[in-house]
Amino acid sequence: MKKILFMFDKLLHVLMALCLAFMSILVFGNVVLRYAFHSGITWSEEMSRFLFIWMVFLGSIVALKEGSHLGMDLVVTKLPDRVRRIVLIVGQLIILYIVGLVLQGSWNMTMDSLESKAPATGLPLSFVYGIGIVLSIGMIVITFIQMYKTISQHKNSLIKIENSKEEQYPVRASGGEQ
Repeated sequence: MKKILFMFDKLLHVLMALCLAFMSILVFGNVVLRYAFHSGITWSEEMSRFLFIWMVFLGSIVALKEGSHLGMDLVVTKLPDRVRRIVLIVGQLIILYIVGLVLQGSWNMTMDSLESKAPATGLPLSFVYGIGIVLSIGMIVITFIQMYKTISQHKNSLIKIENSKEEQYPVRASGGEQ
């Protein structure tokens, strides 16, 4: 199971890197073509926009997996173990409900836009709306895994920041001097 999750994580990172690389090449190439040759790639702006949307949504999945979304755990860390588990499970159930709504809306938009085409690229607009389905399924899987871990973990190990930024980059009082 860990190997599958590792491969899924790597796949997300590779897809995000490819989106960023292709976006950069398209935009840079279009700028060079416009200023140097007074021409351009007509579909580059639209394709860059689509790739940016995909990159952001894929990044949201990674952020959920790594616990990087904005959150306030000050109160939760002070709670007793049993109450902390309940609060975390309730929070994860709320996440599942909201992501379920996103899945339903994305599915409807994707199905409604199968016949619609983007003006410059000619791609079906379902290509753009389909990322909501990918986002929802990825987040549902991650949330279920987190719920399992929350239920099965031992006392005092529920809220553990594994890759804490503070541990990696200690804050220095001297304003950055070493």
